[in-house]
Amino acid sequence: MHLEIITPDRKVFEGEVTSAQFPGTDGLFEVLNNHAPLISALKEGNVVLNGGATTFHIDGGVVEVLRNNVIVLAEGASA
Repeated sequence: MHLEIITPDRKVFEGEVTSAQFPGTDGLFEVLNNHAPLISALKEGNVVLNGGATTFHIDGGVVEVLRNNVIVLAEGASA
């Protein structure tokens, strides 16, 4: 699936991933290929890609999952 992590001032990540774990406001959740459509608020925490191969720290935001495209709009992010 295609994932983008975007902050107000830059695109932090764009690429293909097999899994992505997010810090939802009610707890961690994971998105895999062919996931159902979803929009969720995110709290501060780590976005973990491909089972831990890559991690980004975000300062909160929202995520949208639709047709194997995942877009994270984060307030701030660092690798």
